[in-house]
Amino acid sequence: MARAVMIPGGCGDRPAAIAAAAPLMDGRCPELLIFDCDGVLVDSEPIASRVLAEALTEIGIPMTAQQAVDRYTGLSLPTVLALVAAELGRDLPADFAVRLGERDRAAFLAELRPVAGVVDVLRSLSWPRCVASSGSLDKIRCNLGLTGLLAYFEPNLFSSGMVPRGKPAPDLFLLAAERMGAAPARCLVIEDSEAGVLAARAAGMRVLGFCGGGHTRAGTADKLLAAGAGAVFSHMPALPDLLAEQGASG
Repeated sequence: MARAVMIPGGCGDRPAAIAAAAPLMDGRCPELLIFDCDGVLVDSEPIASRVLAEALTEIGIPMTAQQAVDRYTGLSLPTVLALVAAELGRDLPADFAVRLGERDRAAFLAELRPVAGVVDVLRSLSWPRCVASSGSLDKIRCNLGLTGLLAYFEPNLFSSGMVPRGKPAPDLFLLAAERMGAAPARCLVIEDSEAGVLAARAAGMRVLGFCGGGHTRAGTADKLLAAGAGAVFSHMPALPDLLAEQGASG
């Protein structure tokens, strides 16, 4: 059974479901906060999706940026490229990934910004934290460096390239918990994608859905809740209060 509660900063000021008998950390402080990167710490998804859509359109797969968001958010680049090749019915150009990376970096350098309010939130949170992202380690470092966030996490950066299976498999989150010395049941994940929420739940972790990135649209909150998020919120400054209200302050 779930009860409806109003989350400060909830997506569109709508009720978000929280299991009545199981607050986010069962009344205990988390041992570890695990942040996704793209769409949670940096507002990169609209940029990356636009660049990907343009590159795919050029090789014969017409696509809009919103379609790229809907299809590929939260997935690793190898997974995306495999899906695209299957849709195309042939291998992608040999240099496609390299050229896409170059275009991403140029766009990020010109446009990338941190998610609004995230710097103050990171300054205020005292417990251990790390990043677990579907992006490559180089991309994680680059994006966090460009936005001034790298110092809040390095060296605790974990990439899907470190595990056999990316999100929605639990491998990446389990690796992060193991390396950080935290029990999965005492980890709290902040995610913006269905794939990420599914991965966290498969790892036995609690997860908050964040729907404040520039790629968010109507229905995102419902999708994150349906995937297993314990609550959703759209304004990053609400995170400390949300944690405290659920018995996770520390």
